[in-house]
Amino acid sequence: MLKTPLGRFRAVALLEGLSFVLLLFIAMPLKYWAGMPLMVRWVGMAHGVLFVMYLPVLLEVAIDRRWSFLRAVAAFGASLVPFGTFVLDAKLRQEEQAAQAAVQPSP
Repeated sequence: MLKTPLGRFRAVALLEGLSFVLLLFIAMPLKYWAGMPLMVRWVGMAHGVLFVMYLPVLLEVAIDRRWSFLRAVAAFGASLVPFGTFVLDAKLRQEEQAAQAAVQPSP
């Protein structure tokens, strides 16, 4: 999965999306409802690092796959919306499967 630009992008996108969901739905409630701010510090830092990693791998895959500017902006926007990277990953997986099916001869 990590051998291609798309594979690297999908891996980082999934980790970034997971960290965002953990930050919003686990760490933040623990901070404000349970008085445990330390979780926000650690999960927030991990999310920040993953978000910064997301940008160069997005640029790499956009160049490699010749994505339009609009598609690259939409992929960036997916990182700003909770669960957005998961939806993007499902769409990318469907496109990959369709592309592989088109290349393989039918029996």
